Parts: sequence; structure tokens; C-alpha cells
Amino acid sequence: MSYAENPYQSPSFAIAAQAADNERADFISKTYAHLAGAIGAFVLLEAILLNLPGIDGLVGMMVGAQYSWLVVLGLFMVVSWVARSWAESADVSPTKAYMGLGLYVVAEAIIFTPILWLAQRMDPSIIPTAGLATLLLFGALTAVVFITRKDFSFLRSALMFGGIAAVGLIVAAIYFQFALGPIFTVVMIALACGYILYDTSNILHHYRIGQHVAASLALFASVALLFWYILRLFMAARD
Repeated sequence: MSYAENPYQSPSFAIAAQAADNERADFISKTYAHLAGAIGAFVLLEAILLNLPGIDGLVGMMVGAQYSWLVVLGLFMVVSWVARSWAESADVSPTKAYMGLGLYVVAEAIIFTPILWLAQRMDPSIIPTAGLATLLLFGALTAVVFITRKDFSFLRSALMFGGIAAVGLIVAAIYFQFALGPIFTVVMIALACGYILYDTSNILHHYRIGQHVAASLALFASVALLFWYILRLFMAARD
């Protein structure tokens, strides 16, 4: 395979921050174009899933029993790990990187189906309103990183432990059947914002030229997390 076919093996596969201006600009534009494509594919998949015949029964199967949602979350975590490993491995082929991004988008679309199904029946305006709020907040956080050029990689440990604690609380809430209130939702929105700052700064300071698929996957995951909890917040306010 030639260097042109696999940018991961190219001699110019340098850290974006150290690359030539045109290479860095091309890498950033490709990253956000792939992010836009992933979001568009997610929206299309949700439109299909939410209009499938029998979707009510499928949603009931996913969340109806006490442990069914734990199984769904477990499967999602496994699929997410596989997708990220395909997209982020240093020696992965471009085809496999795109497969990882596609697999992750499909997994997110499936796990979002129950909450979007419920929001749609509660008030159809909640979903576009939450989506707009997510995009505005994402845009503001992106602007902060690009204007200040600050490296937020110091957030890595805090985000990792925060994510582990959040998963633990979610599992405990499902197992012991107690509600995670609005404070948890607000904290998770803050955590998602931290991930967006971290991922965006990695694009400027740590990703290498050619890793635009992996970078877009990381951003998509953070945007999806932010959208999930903004949606939960709006639903709680409307309930």
C-alpha cells in the first residue's frame, strides 16, 4: 500500500501542531467535515429507526425490564471500544478507520432511540430545541479552544475518573432502581463540555495529520454525550 493510500504510514504524518499551515488547515477541515457527516448520518438513522413499524415494542424491550438497559449499555460499551480501536490505532487502514466511525454512529443511533422516542411523544419540539442548544454550546466551546489555542490535555485524568464515576452511578441507579436527578444531569453536561474542550485541543496539539477520522469520532462521541444530557434536562423541565 502506498503512502497516498494510507496516510498513517506517510512520512508527513506529523503532529498537526507541527505541520505546515496548509496541511494543518486541511486536517482540521477534514475532521469537521467528517464530524458533520457523522451527525448527518446519525440524524438520518434516527429518522429511520423512530419510524420503523413496531418501534414501540423494540423500545419496550430495550428499557422495559430492570436489567435490559444494563445489557444495552454493556453491548454499547463493547461496540464503542471496538469502533474506537479501529479508528484510532496507529497502523489501521483508512477503510478500517471509516468502519470504526460508521460502527460508532450506528451504535449511538440505536442507544439514543428510546430517549428520542420518549421525547418525541412528550413534546416534538424538545428534540430540535435540544439539538440547537447542543450545537450552540459546542460552537462556543470550539471557539474558546481555537481562539485561546490552549492545550486542555491536563483534563484527561479528571475526565477519565469522572466518566468512570458516572458509569458507576448509572449502573447503580439501574440496579437499585433510584433516579439520578437534575444535579447529575447538569454535572454530566459539564463533563461533556470538558470532553469537547479536551478533544478539540487534541485536534490542535496532539492528533497527527491523517487522523481526521479518529479525531471526528472522538468529537462525535462528546457531542452525542452533550446532546443526551441536554435532552434529559429539557425533558425534565417539560415533565
